Amino acid sequence: MTEAPVAKTRRALAGSRLRALRPTRRSRQERGAATAEYAVATAGAVGFAGLLIKFLTGDAGQALLKFIFDLLKELITSFF
Repeated sequence: MTEAPVAKTRRALAGSRLRALRPTRRSRQERGAATAEYAVATAGAVGFAGLLIKFLTGDAGQALLKFIFDLLKELITSFF
């Protein structure tokens, strides 16, 4: 008994979709690449956060924050 062409096509498409969803195999040299990328991104984020904290706790940062809050206060009071 032969299989209907439509069923054969559906089965072939389902197999190709499953193959597309499988994770690709990484070579032995690339196994830690994702971990290293996350480590570099985390270190960059921590460094940026440190600089931001240092800036905002300094005189220039405090003046900038005061200016922004005063501007927001004026904007809010102008609506009411």
